[in-house]
This record gives sequence, C-alpha cells and structure tokens, in this order.
Amino acid sequence: MLKKFIFILCLTLIFVSCSSKIPNKTTTVSDKIIFREKSEKFNTSLSSVVGIFAKIPDDARTTDSLGKRRQGSGVIINNDGLVLTIGYLILEAEEVMIIGSEGKQIRAKVIAFDHISGFGLVQAKKKLKSPPIKLGDSGLLRVGDSVLVVSFGGRQPIVAAKVTSRRPFAGSWEYLQENVIFTVPPHHEFGGAALIDTNGELVGIGSLIVNDAVVGNRPVIGNMFVPIDEIKPILPELIAEGRRSDPALPWLGIYTDEAEGLVYITRLAENGPGKKAGLKRGDIIMGVNGKRINTMIDFFRKIREKNIAGNEINLDVLPSGFDELIIKKIAVKSMNRNDWLKYNK
Repeated sequence: MLKKFIFILCLTLIFVSCSSKIPNKTTTVSDKIIFREKSEKFNTSLSSVVGIFAKIPDDARTTDSLGKRRQGSGVIINNDGLVLTIGYLILEAEEVMIIGSEGKQIRAKVIAFDHISGFGLVQAKKKLKSPPIKLGDSGLLRVGDSVLVVSFGGRQPIVAAKVTSRRPFAGSWEYLQENVIFTVPPHHEFGGAALIDTNGELVGIGSLIVNDAVVGNRPVIGNMFVPIDEIKPILPELIAEGRRSDPALPWLGIYTDEAEGLVYITRLAENGPGKKAGLKRGDIIMGVNGKRINTMIDFFRKIREKNIAGNEINLDVLPSGFDELIIKKIAVKSMNRNDWLKYNK
C-alpha cells in the first residue's frame, strides 16, 4: 500500500511538472489513454529496479577502499535477466545476489566491469519476474528537467528530483566522464539507483552523493549519475567478452585531489605503477609529459592523450615535504587496471 502511494505521489509530481507548460483544457478520452499508458510504463520502470548484494574476498584489491560486503541497486535491462548497476558494487565480487520486486534472492554472476564508464553488469541465474526497463536518451536531458531517482529499499526509495548540471567529472580513482548528470535533492541510497525521465525510461545510473550538484560558490548536496548513453555502444561487447574491445587506457594507480589550482596525491594503490615509480602521498603533480596541469580533469585528459595501457607517462612532480622548489621528473610505467585486480578481471 505504501509503495503504491509513493508511486502515485511521484508520478503526479512529474505530470504536474510536464503539464504546467500547456494551457488548461477539458480532459478528453485521448488524455485518459495517454495517462494510462504512461502510468503503465512507469509501473514497469519502477518494477525493473532490483537490489544488489555482493560479497568480496578478504584479499581483494578493492576490499580496503570499498568493503567486503556491498549493497545497492541495479536495473533490469533485458528479458534474459541482465542487470545494469554501478561497477564498484560488484568489482572483484565472488558472490552476487539479486533481490527482485517480489523479495526473493536470486544468485547472479558478474558479466562485466567497465572502468572507463564505471558501469557493471550482472546476470541472474534464474528468470526474473520483473520486466526490463527501456533505455532512454540521456543526451536529451537538460538543466531543469524533472526526473525520478529510484533505489531498491531504503527509507525513501523514490525521490522526485531536478537536473541541475551537465558537465565533466573527475573522480579521485583516475575516473573521468565528460558529461555526467547532477540532480537535487539528494537520494541517499544512490549506488546503482535508476535515473528515470518523464517518459519512464532509464537515462542514468547512480554513482555518488556530492556537495557541488549546482555550479556556484556555495555547496549544494545532490547526486551524480553516469549517463545511460555511455553503455549503448559497448553493451554487446561487454556481454560477449566482459570488457571493451579497444585498447585499455593507461592506469597509474594513484588517487588524487585538487585545491587552489594544484593536483596532489592522497594515496597510492598497493603494488600499483605509481608506487613502484616512487611517488608518495602528498606529492604535487605539476605536469604530464611536459604539459602543465591545474585540475584533475586536465590531469586525466593528458594521461589519456594518445596513450594506452603500458605506455610510460612522464610526470612533473613537486615532492612531498620539499625544502626546495625543485620539480622532479618521474616516469611511470602505466598498466591496465584490470590486470592489477585479483578477481573477476
């Protein structure tokens, strides 16, 4: 009963937002048919959101940073039980369970993890009763558009939100997306949550809660979503091979942050390329291959510029705890991040 109430409330919010732009008129039979069709489509969309529970081996590379027990949401995207989620939930997982809308646990296997987009795919080992959602066009989303953020479970599984920004995003783990989606208000069960547009179609997958959902001088808390358009060109090869067919991008195994026009190292991956090259926490990265950088976005773009995994990346580094302003040149032999992982490479 509560689920039905929440559904009707959020559906009403969207249609009020959409209908506010057209003049009032008498409701016709055609209007009622359109509303019924949209209602049925949204009901299908909400039912496609499932729970994801993953167990990670104790000695996995990502256990310290992401934990041994992970849970979030995913979205059914085809009739064969394929579920799209955010990759960090299932990265190096040895066991994955899907919880459907009927509440039953179904074992699943990891199909793919894509470091570039951040998406993950799992396949249910038994047929799922819920229908798949239709993939929408995230490229059509504009600032001010109404959306629903839907998770599996949580205190408030459905949040009516607005798109507040479309812009590049750099994550500390060498992650770069050029046109992510930011929304407010925040949904606190964001991991793998579905971003659904006013057509009832999937336009993004939840990744993070952030404090800069609106560009400006004051913090605004919201969510960041990976656009669904990022999965479309690579979906067939992820299903078939578990990874992209094109050469892997270079990975240095460093985690960074930025402040006042400087990019600095916050930690290094154990046995990663950066640590092997002698980089240290607190080092300031001034440039890449002789080119100055000021932001993490600029840093990651220059790392990837005409480079593939295995290439040597030359960094201009101001060492941590420096006594003199001497820039050191450090060559880092990059690698494919998947080769660094221990499980589900």
